[in-house]
Amino acid sequence: MMTEQKTRAPQVKKRSQLKTIWFQFRKNKLAMIGLVLFLALLMIALGSGLFLDYDTDVIEQHIRDRLQPPSSEHWFGTDQYGRDLFSRVIWGTRISLFVGLFTVAIALTVGSLVGALAGYYGGKVDNILMRIMDVLLAMPGTILAVAIVGALGPGIFNVLLALSICRIPQFARIVRSSIISIRGQEFVEAAKACGTGDRRIILRHILPNAIGPIVVQATLHMATTILGVAGLSFIGLGIEAPIPEWGSMLSEAKDQMRYNTYLMIYPGIAIMLAVLSLNLIGDGLRDALDPRMKN
Repeated sequence: MMTEQKTRAPQVKKRSQLKTIWFQFRKNKLAMIGLVLFLALLMIALGSGLFLDYDTDVIEQHIRDRLQPPSSEHWFGTDQYGRDLFSRVIWGTRISLFVGLFTVAIALTVGSLVGALAGYYGGKVDNILMRIMDVLLAMPGTILAVAIVGALGPGIFNVLLALSICRIPQFARIVRSSIISIRGQEFVEAAKACGTGDRRIILRHILPNAIGPIVVQATLHMATTILGVAGLSFIGLGIEAPIPEWGSMLSEAKDQMRYNTYLMIYPGIAIMLAVLSLNLIGDGLRDALDPRMKN
């Protein structure tokens, strides 16, 4: 008696969308280097409070130890007030990353809301909202930030507000263009036919499908925000001394640049590493989210 052998086709496991993005992302070596570097900076920012005391290690002045070159006791040397430069650069990581993350979070939330409303409803709503965004885009971001901070005064909150306002139009335009290309698709029409409200359609159906370009722009804008904060602090309109922000540290060191170069080297390297890591992550995400890059 013959036994029938049933051959089954091998089942190929399909990756989830998140796993597919991660698979594409980790193939990019530069993007992985950027991710490792950013995670290291994030760990430094979160852990700086565990081994540094803000008042004694970062703020307190020791005039007798002023302008000491790098040594085993002071790894990055001391500034003109005798403060340990290594401690200030480490604590400055917390300040810069916090400002970058918070600014991008505000701009992303408001910009996504504006872009979603404009792209979904169109017509007069689109014209009114996007003309407001065009007015903000008509002014260079740096000049607009300087004008806002100059009117409100320097300080962390005013810097956050100024840089957030400058970033909102870019996010609004990106979200609007993504939603215009999605709103006519079948799953949106099906949700409308089922009686789903506009708010739920926008938040649960449209925005998640437009998240790719938003995430890429968020990482790149965070890099430009860190540069913007450093620039405003350097010209005296950002975070005020003695708060250890990288740009203000460069501003304090510019008079010592000729004879004590190390005062500008270490904060400058910190800014470079933070911006470089975020740009590498943004480029890696852009390639990972591009359907043409998938195998």
